[in-house]
Amino acid sequence: MKLLDAPKGKTVTVIDYRGGKGVGFKLRQLGICPGREVKILRYAPMGGPVMVDVEGRSVALGRGIAARVQVEVA
Repeated sequence: MKLLDAPKGKTVTVIDYRGGKGVGFKLRQLGICPGREVKILRYAPMGGPVMVDVEGRSVALGRGIAARVQVEVA
């Protein structure tokens, strides 16, 4: 499932991500890499970003990048 489709409030494990070097670089900067668990905090209304918790930090991901991250429910 995509990170964008994960239910709010659930903890998910990142499996993989699709995209070029830029997407991978951005996700690694934010601490989101395969094997890492993230919790979906909220989906901003009107096409806004997805807020996730990565090791105690709140991180905002645009919906375009969130749609490229493959996850599974932990």
